[in-house]
Amino acid sequence: MVIVGGGFAGVTVARLLERRLPKSWEVFLLSRSNQLTYNPLLPEVVGGALLPGHAVAPLRLMLPKTRIRMVTVNAIDPLEQSVSYTGVVNGCLRYDHLVLATGMAAHMDTVPGMAAHALPLKTLGDALHLRNRVLHCMEEATLTNDPDRRAWLMTFVVVGGGFSGVETAGEIMDFAASAYRFYRNLKRNDVRVVLLHSGPRLLPELSAGLGKYTVSALRRRGIEVRLNTRASIIEHGTVRLHDGGEIIGATIVSTIGVTAHRFIRDSPLPTQRGRLIADPDLRVAGFDDIWALGDCATITNASDALPCPPTAQFAVRQANTVAANIIAKLRGSAPAAFRYQPIGQIASIGHHRAVAQIYRFRIHGIAAWLLWRAVYLLKMPTIAGKVRLFIEWTLAMFFPRDLGCLDFERTAATLSPAATRCAPHNGRSADAL
Repeated sequence: MVIVGGGFAGVTVARLLERRLPKSWEVFLLSRSNQLTYNPLLPEVVGGALLPGHAVAPLRLMLPKTRIRMVTVNAIDPLEQSVSYTGVVNGCLRYDHLVLATGMAAHMDTVPGMAAHALPLKTLGDALHLRNRVLHCMEEATLTNDPDRRAWLMTFVVVGGGFSGVETAGEIMDFAASAYRFYRNLKRNDVRVVLLHSGPRLLPELSAGLGKYTVSALRRRGIEVRLNTRASIIEHGTVRLHDGGEIIGATIVSTIGVTAHRFIRDSPLPTQRGRLIADPDLRVAGFDDIWALGDCATITNASDALPCPPTAQFAVRQANTVAANIIAKLRGSAPAAFRYQPIGQIASIGHHRAVAQIYRFRIHGIAAWLLWRAVYLLKMPTIAGKVRLFIEWTLAMFFPRDLGCLDFERTAATLSPAATRCAPHNGRSADAL
């Protein structure tokens, strides 16, 4: 059994199969990282409200019976039933069943110039880099005597008004607004956060009323929300708009655009707009032994005949169905169609505020924020992670945010090739890892 992807979907499938598969079966999980990144918490890492290590969970602690491979998958061969990968040790794994839960990669070519001049927010490294970027801008802004350059340094532009964009804009504003008082040459009105969204309202996944509340709440805190505004070109320190205007700012964040991983694009598997086409039982269309779930797949929910949104809530439920269907096939039973009635969605908008839609109920403000924290605390996959997260969130309510710039600069004398990376060595067997 081979699972590709170490996110919520892949990890959930592995955890279930560890308990349900016969002992003679082995489960391999291939991931570029040996940890699960808790993506909903990345904006809090950006905002200095959460230490980077508390937004991840080690895969080997969560999956003690699964054989983890920290590698990059580069090819799938359905005829040979094999997956090829590269890493410190290159290898190839044969499979009886293949589960694809790879998610989607950031697509930085959505807007011309975005790849060169904007910062993505898909990984823990992205969040840490953006956090350091905000601090570097504030450090330089307090030193300069040029008011125009100070204004440029203290302007942060976020492109995209979905969950990630709204949460990131809110956290950057909270971070900068709480930190400026520690910089003697900066004032509160020096902080400028601009949120651009091409649609008529923020958070289109939620109700129109919650979208309007979000706009109002963000604007009350000083965030410039520009609806029906599309970025046409991104240059160094400048976002040019489709209506001819421009916004000048040192930091530009992109939360829009996704694309399929290269090995999926190059595979013979059927895709639609970059996503794998899955049958109702979550097998890839035309393949009896390949399963797809999560963001990387186009899946129809049998409960309402609508496409499943690319959210962790659906990915985890799809993982339950995939694991159950694999066991059913091994026992000679027919696999079941994916069917799920969503509970709702929730988003933090900063400053102890959130918006939530739970079934038909709509909640906003502090009550929704407390619910947001409770939900994500329960979803943290390990007990140790839950305890650390609860303690840190509690302490953050009484103490200033962490202003340390975590650059991880190393001593120059140790920077030899042997000290910086492990050289590939193809003489060892991949199964020995």
